This record gives sequence, structure tokens and C-alpha cells, in this order.
Amino acid sequence: MQTNQSLPKRKIVRKSSISLCFHVICDEDGKTISTSVIEKAAPTETQIIIHDITIMTQKVKEQISQMQTFFSHSSKSYYGDPLFFLSIVLHRVIPLDKVIMLDVDLKFDEDIRLLYNIFDEFSERSIIGIARENQPVYRHLFHQYRGKNPSTRVGAPPPDGLTGFNSGVLLLDLEKMRKSQVYNSLIDSPKTLETLTQKYLFKGHLGDQDFYTLVSMEHEDLFHILPCSWNRQLCVWWRDHGYGQVFDQYYTCSEQIKVYHGNCNSDIPALQWERQ
Repeated sequence: MQTNQSLPKRKIVRKSSISLCFHVICDEDGKTISTSVIEKAAPTETQIIIHDITIMTQKVKEQISQMQTFFSHSSKSYYGDPLFFLSIVLHRVIPLDKVIMLDVDLKFDEDIRLLYNIFDEFSERSIIGIARENQPVYRHLFHQYRGKNPSTRVGAPPPDGLTGFNSGVLLLDLEKMRKSQVYNSLIDSPKTLETLTQKYLFKGHLGDQDFYTLVSMEHEDLFHILPCSWNRQLCVWWRDHGYGQVFDQYYTCSEQIKVYHGNCNSDIPALQWERQ
């Protein structure tokens, strides 16, 4: 099993029943820091493989550049960094079959092996596992389209709405991504992306999750929806910024939480295993 991109600060290894291999994508400073953190937290058999972010992104420079055009304020903005688009083209730069890609602001309260097992639930056409966005972010970003199409599912809440995605936890079937003609045509054709952004009156600023969200408006079958329990986002920013009346339709998660996501610098609660 492989885990990819970033090292969550919270101990995945505490709950893991299997040996892990961390693929860390970083610069030279990040190599030293991440290796030190993992070695202190993980068993000695844990593998650590470092990938140079500059070398890796250079291989897919053209694709990342066009993603920056559509899904960030600018290449110099926070979410304009190439790292925030790498998941989209990871199948072209890393020779693995499947990976779990994780943000750093996560805390696991369940065995990551159970998350990996969700790959077995993918349909024949599903290539990416991803959870819904827990706030009305895309209700807001698609507000022009929704205004012209009042009965649309676009930006509407679950379970029936096309809510949009949060990319803090990603299951990437890289082998299926390589083979998917539909998916690769989307990342290789700026004209196709431009047509989609114009159709849905969409301008993103949140990196890869904007791409996945926009693509899902036309190609739902490419995505396997992860239960909210595997990416329980704690940010409540939109509750206090114009969407209080509908906020809970997006935010409510009645499942037992397996992974907490402290996005927006939200505090993650102390778990039972941490108090022992």
C-alpha cells in the first residue's frame, strides 16, 4: 500500500494494521523535516520515498500551467502553487498503481487499511475516490450558473446535489487514470476546460478540487464518493458568510468519524487514543 504527497501531522501509524510507505513530495528543506518527523513517529519498517517537487512538476509543466489558469487566482497565489495541481497528473509522473493522497491537516481515528480497501468498491469507470465538500463553497462559486438554472443539481446539497469536492483525502487509481481516455482528454485539452468553465460560468481558486468538481458536473462516473466520515472537514467559514440558513445541509455528517480534517486552521478534537 502507498500513501502519497503530504505527511499528516497526526499519527496515521497509531491506527494502522499494516506497514506503510510514505511518498513525500517536497523541496530540499521539506525532505529533512518530513524524514525526521516520520522516523520519529513510525515503526522502523516504514518506508520513506522522497520526490523532488521541482523535478516532478517540470515533467507535467504544460498541464499544470493550464490548470493554474482556470483554477487559481494566479500562479503566485497560495493555491496557485504547482503542488496543489499535482494530484491531477500524478499518474504521469509516478510509477505506482494506486495511492492515497493526503493533506497534512488530518487526524486518523481508524485504520488506513480500511480506507485503502475502498478501492475495491470503485465501479468500472471510477478512477478517483473523493469526499464531498462539507460547506456550500460550490453553491457560491456556481452562483451565476445556478441563477440562470434554478432547478439545477449543480452546487446543491447532498445527497442528490452535485455538491462539489474536497481533495484533502484522495484515492487515486493511477493505472485506471492512465487508461481513461475521457480523463486524459480533459487534462490535455485547454479548449475543453475553457468550454466547461464557460458553460458553468465558473472561475476556481482552490486548485485540484476545483478541477475535480467541474469535471464531475459532466462526468460523475469518474468519481467514487467517499463517505463524509473519511474526510470530516471542520471548517465553518461559510456558515458566517452568507450561507447560515443552508449550511447544515452540507455540513452534517451523522457517521462515526474516521478522519478529521482541520481545514481553515480548525481545531481537531483530542481523540481517545491520544488521551491514553
